[in-house]
Amino acid sequence: MIYPKIKEIIRLEEQRQKNGINLIASENYASKAVLEAMGSVLTNKYSEGYPGNRYYAGNKFIDEAESLAIELAKKLFNAEHANVQPYSGSPANMAVYLALLNLNDKILSMELSHGGHLTHGSRVNFSGKLFNFIHYGVNEKGFLDYKKIREIALKEKPNMIISGFTAYPREIDFKKFHKIAKEVNAISFADISHIAGLITSGMHNSPFPFTDVVMTTTHKTLRGPRGAIILCKKEFAEKIDKMVFPGLQGGPHNHINAAKAVALNEAMQPEFKEYGKQIVKNAKALANELIKHDFNLVSNGTDNHLILIDLTNKNITGKEAQDLLEEVNIYVNKNMIPYDKRNPFNPSGIRIGTPAATTRNMKEEEMKIIAELINKTIENKDNSKKNKIRQEVIELCGRFPIP
Repeated sequence: MIYPKIKEIIRLEEQRQKNGINLIASENYASKAVLEAMGSVLTNKYSEGYPGNRYYAGNKFIDEAESLAIELAKKLFNAEHANVQPYSGSPANMAVYLALLNLNDKILSMELSHGGHLTHGSRVNFSGKLFNFIHYGVNEKGFLDYKKIREIALKEKPNMIISGFTAYPREIDFKKFHKIAKEVNAISFADISHIAGLITSGMHNSPFPFTDVVMTTTHKTLRGPRGAIILCKKEFAEKIDKMVFPGLQGGPHNHINAAKAVALNEAMQPEFKEYGKQIVKNAKALANELIKHDFNLVSNGTDNHLILIDLTNKNITGKEAQDLLEEVNIYVNKNMIPYDKRNPFNPSGIRIGTPAATTRNMKEEEMKIIAELINKTIENKDNSKKNKIRQEVIELCGRFPIP
């Protein structure tokens, strides 16, 4: 029997998810099949090493599961090599850096406040402590300026150039990034954690087959378990595999690797392509409705699954908006905006996304309702309508249960 206190916490969290609209762009709902694999006896097995070359006996079936995940990852992304063992996105990025670079080597990446990730060179993160990061950003309209990025690369001569971000609402031109990298003899590295599901469903261009190394988490638009995968050209495979194990990690999480295989297989189905298309349709519909309510969107819209909102004209900070919305069961995250004058703990913006709401089968009409609910919540900072709005949210969620 499960520990009663934990059982109750799980029940309460299940209720929270059931009765709330999740607009956090990096979250999603894993399928029952993924959850079943995660909760399996595979977690009991220790399997240091790789299929066919383990340090423990009894790995016949573990080898089959991991080999299947590897083949599915290669096929889904058209990659030459795949390592499915990384525990999460941050250690996966660390493995790439340490495998292919020397300490203090120069890396060109996106500025955190412009949409980059902590592991892309933040000074408070291992990446910024171990490597010499230089940064590019977006222009005043919120778009990447590839000419400017090239100029920085030509001047700085980095050893690696990173594309792929955590808060950029527009499509990324991976070919331009790769071309710039080759021009300065740098490794091209794409972090597609946020948009992997959009790439596999044909809603975003792919970094393959030309990009040198690609990393993706598996729990965002891919709708799988929490974990990561590194994909690369064969020439980098041995170094990356050795850095993942034994360089950084011990035994792989076999139950998670099996769940990755389940999610990758789901992503190959026709239904998933429709899901990816609907994510983008919903994001565009939500963006358009928010603009009608006088919200300022960075880059004035979106091409993918996320929307970055500048709340300056609403006279509210991102932290205040996040807290207000949480009180009515709408979940977003506070977020820096480009050229933000505020700090990361109380920034000027919020980031929202449509993957989780789309998993609940919400469509464009529901995005109109959600935009209205967001607007009403922020316009009524005194919370006078909080209970009424929360009830509207619960009723909407009741019509679209989590699959």
